[in-house]
Amino acid sequence: MPILETERLLLREFRLDDAKFIVELLNEETFLRYIGDKGVRNLSDAESYLVTGPIASYATNGFGLYHVAEKSRGKAIGMCGLLKRLDQPYPDIGYAFLSSQALNGFAIEAARAVMRFGQDALRLNTIDAFVNPDNVRSIRLLEKLGLVYLGATQLDGIPRDQSHFRAEAPA
Repeated sequence: MPILETERLLLREFRLDDAKFIVELLNEETFLRYIGDKGVRNLSDAESYLVTGPIASYATNGFGLYHVAEKSRGKAIGMCGLLKRLDQPYPDIGYAFLSSQALNGFAIEAARAVMRFGQDALRLNTIDAFVNPDNVRSIRLLEKLGLVYLGATQLDGIPRDQSHFRAEAPA
C-alpha cells in the first residue's frame, strides 16, 4: 500500500522481500561514493539492514526511508524518505536511486512528495539534509527543493564533513 503517490511514482514502506533490490542499490558505485558502504553484500545483510534501518524507523519515528517504484512498470528504482539521527535535533531527507534512473527527474519528484508529507502530514517544521560536498547533483536537488545551505558539519559514523542544508516550514 503506497504511503505517497506522485504522477510517475509510488512510495511505500520497505518489506523484507525488497532485500534483493537493497543489495543492488546499496552496492551502486554512486551510493558507495556519496553515501558510504553499509556492508550489505547478500540477502541476509539486506534483510538486517531493512529490519534495523527503515522498518525499525517506521515503528519508532512514524517515518523512514521508503521504497520508490516507477508507477507505469512497478519497477523499484530507489529509496527516498526521512531519517531521524540520534545526534541531530531534526529529521533529514535522504534518497538514493539506481544510476540507470539518473537525469529523468524521479529523485526530485520523490523528494518533493516526501518534503510535503513531512511538513503537511507529519507537521515537521524543520527538515534537514546532509550531503557529501562532492555530490553536486544532490546539492542542486536540495536547492531546487528550497533547502538552504548552513555550512559543513560532522555526523556520527561519517568520517568526513557533510554539507548541511535546512528547510523551515512557512509560518
